Amino acid sequence: MDGDLHKQHIVRVANNVHANSADGIADDVIRQSWMRCDREFGLDPAKPPSACVLDSSAVKEHQGQIEGFLQVARTGMEAFYKQISTLNYVMLLTDGEGVTVDYIGDRKYDREAKQAGLYLGTSWKERYAGTNAVGTCLSTGRPIICHKTDHFYAANIDLTCTAAPIFAPDGNLLAILDVSSLSSPLAKESQFLALQLVMMHAKMIESANFLSHFSGQWILRFARTPVFVDVNKENLIAIDGDGTILGATQAAVNELSGGRSVKDVIGSPISEHFETSIDDLFSVASESVNFVHKTITVRGAGELFYMDITPPTGKSVFKKKAGFLSGHRNAFERIAGEDKLMQASITKAKRFADQNLNIIISGETGTGKELMARAIHNCSVRSIKPFVAINCAAIPESLIESELFGYEQGAFTGGSNKGKKGLIMQSDGGTLFLDEISDMPLNLQSRLLRVLAEREVLALGSDKPKKADLHVISASHKDLRVLIGRGGFREDLYYRLNGATLELPALRHRQDISFVVGNIVAEESKLRRTHFEVSTEVEEIFERYPWPGNCRQLRNVLQFAMALTDDEIIKANDLPDEIRFELQSNELSSSAAMTGVDDSLQNAALGSGYPRKAKSLVALLQKHKWNITDVALELNLARSTVYRRMKKYAIVAPNDR
Repeated sequence: MDGDLHKQHIVRVANNVHANSADGIADDVIRQSWMRCDREFGLDPAKPPSACVLDSSAVKEHQGQIEGFLQVARTGMEAFYKQISTLNYVMLLTDGEGVTVDYIGDRKYDREAKQAGLYLGTSWKERYAGTNAVGTCLSTGRPIICHKTDHFYAANIDLTCTAAPIFAPDGNLLAILDVSSLSSPLAKESQFLALQLVMMHAKMIESANFLSHFSGQWILRFARTPVFVDVNKENLIAIDGDGTILGATQAAVNELSGGRSVKDVIGSPISEHFETSIDDLFSVASESVNFVHKTITVRGAGELFYMDITPPTGKSVFKKKAGFLSGHRNAFERIAGEDKLMQASITKAKRFADQNLNIIISGETGTGKELMARAIHNCSVRSIKPFVAINCAAIPESLIESELFGYEQGAFTGGSNKGKKGLIMQSDGGTLFLDEISDMPLNLQSRLLRVLAEREVLALGSDKPKKADLHVISASHKDLRVLIGRGGFREDLYYRLNGATLELPALRHRQDISFVVGNIVAEESKLRRTHFEVSTEVEEIFERYPWPGNCRQLRNVLQFAMALTDDEIIKANDLPDEIRFELQSNELSSSAAMTGVDDSLQNAALGSGYPRKAKSLVALLQKHKWNITDVALELNLARSTVYRRMKKYAIVAPNDR
């Protein structure tokens, strides 16, 4: 009897895929899957292959890639299974590639379940398993019942499977939840309740993972009725303190105007989608407001929802008047004051942070390239994953390949017995910072190019690459384009790395040196548990000094002075000799070009051939009796800029000659 049913099924599949007729099948999704199995994968419904089952090490690799999610999902699966444990279902969880990474079932049915492939490590992609709930859900991204004769292979027509997708916070397919049974009633309608339960628990797991993923961010919930706002697990949006959307559930995006995808709204301001400001939203979190008044309106559509917003886990909620430190502001506030060049770079960096663009940061040594890279990481959706910094110039060339790409057990003599995970894979899902990328050897540039192109990392001694979710920020104090011309850097790698560029100015060109000094002094004071201050005399020296080593040199100088000072006030005598002597030498050479004891001699030196800008500057200096601060205020410049112009034109104050 079973043989006749199998033959009938094979004929029905053939009629649907070859005769182009919907013979005996009402569900077009199933028919389209049969067409794929036949035309794209060349499968024969009469000849099912052996189940595609991965070995234990490969299964562990798949599990490791979504380890945090698995912990959340397992809790939801166990709660779900308690409801269906008496109905002879096996529950499967696959990853986004269709590989079973978790399983719950009655032990007495283990043998039959394994024979049917309902176990850990089985790949349910259509190309391997034909039409099935997981594989077809994987292809369509939609919940599905694959009941008995819906399956492509005749050998599977006793099975019934019901699956629903689970999406990651960025909108990508993350996993699939499935319940399967080796025996069930003939009518497909018998599985409709199972479909609703699978969909409900898939959404619960998805929402729990979303809340766990964004525990450090603000979470906006909204619903059409006030009583469901607190229990709503679908309409969720994660935002940072600037009101930028970091993630959303698809259900939430579906309520917005325009019918977008999750990826379309990430990185946009919340005010673009709702008629509200970020301050208004935060006031809901900080004030006791009746639910009736907690409303929010969709921009463009005019639909009104009831809402609530919760602060990052472990963070206290301040009232609006106290202000809110955002992820962006916290990440970038240490980098710059009011310097226009730095603020322009920071504005770009904020926009680039969640665009998944590889970035090159250029600037002289010590200008704060790694600090900028960390700020970009910390204000992005990747901030919950590692920031891995690699100084390509500091790792010996003999070790850099194994450090970057890792190695398998026994790959070479002297390596760890357990092998080693490379730095690139350690940054999976986070940010990889390659400092001094210009010093990477050419042979490794080729390997890095391959990693960026294929998003896979092949460890030394391994024949199987691993998938990697990479965001690369590179830094160099050398001009990579010049190196390309000299053959020292690959042009194709440069364009892979150069999704966007940021240039950091040298400290001598910045107008916020006092801000940088203040930040460093505060940090070093905290480390030493002492409050240090910088004298006015030293502030003026710092503004006039050219800082060839930039911020790194400035920190070294301050650390030196803090070690010498007797009263926690840094004075000129506490500074290294090289600073004072170089400054004195520069000023002596300047004064040699213009000597005198009063303004009349200064004026005489500025003859008709002297630049007009120099004459104007001297006139202002005389007007303000050589008070640099007053001159800087009138010109709307930093004092350091005034000093640099004086040096350029060899202008020396009468009292300094």
